[in-house]
Amino acid sequence: MSEKKKWMPRWFYQLASPRWSYDIMGKLLPGFAIVAALSLISGVIWALGFAPEDYQQGNSFRIIYIHVPSAILAQSCYMLMAIAGAIGLIWKMKVADMVAKSCAPIGASIAILALATGAIWGKPTWGSWWVWDARLTSMLILLFLYLGVIALHSAIESEATAAQSAAVLSLVGLVNIPIIKYSVDWWNTLHQPATFTLTERPAMPVEMWLPLLIMVIGFYCFFAVSLMMRTRNEILYRERRASWVRELVEKQ
Repeated sequence: MSEKKKWMPRWFYQLASPRWSYDIMGKLLPGFAIVAALSLISGVIWALGFAPEDYQQGNSFRIIYIHVPSAILAQSCYMLMAIAGAIGLIWKMKVADMVAKSCAPIGASIAILALATGAIWGKPTWGSWWVWDARLTSMLILLFLYLGVIALHSAIESEATAAQSAAVLSLVGLVNIPIIKYSVDWWNTLHQPATFTLTERPAMPVEMWLPLLIMVIGFYCFFAVSLMMRTRNEILYRERRASWVRELVEKQ
């Protein structure tokens, strides 16, 4: 094994194989789907039926159980897209390019959900559907970055060139992620601080933040399912002339 490969784990290079990636995603899909379904169902029931109402916002605060997970996931999805794009640029891994391409429409949908639920929440809280708040504006920019990546893949015929251009845009757009996260600390904004973090004790009572945590887990597992399904379809499309794909089609 070359010096270049010694420090990299074996699975990293296995991911470069479209067939291996297709198979491993197929094995992981059922587990993630079950966890996603159980988490989302139990989280929604707990959040809407059993979590206490907020003493200031009343029942309108319950949209937090959709808004917060979608806002967090929209940022995580973008970082994954940028990382996959960087791997495709550096190691020329086709599967990484496929993952990055698959992330874009999913991330855009989640960003739209975060913006829409934020607007619905903002109306009774701030008295307006939209304000040019630092957090909201940077989140809108995140949506535009997703749309830009999608547009590049649609406009450029060469898959390799499109993947490289989209990866560069994704990496440049990473500067927006810390702006989204710390905008409420850096500027005087209407948006409230983070609901909970990994390093601090939640300010909410446990009966309010626990269903929120379950919803976050459900959103991430649902995202994993969506991403693996889209990536598997992308692998089949790009490898449609490969013998293993023809054998797979014949078996079905």
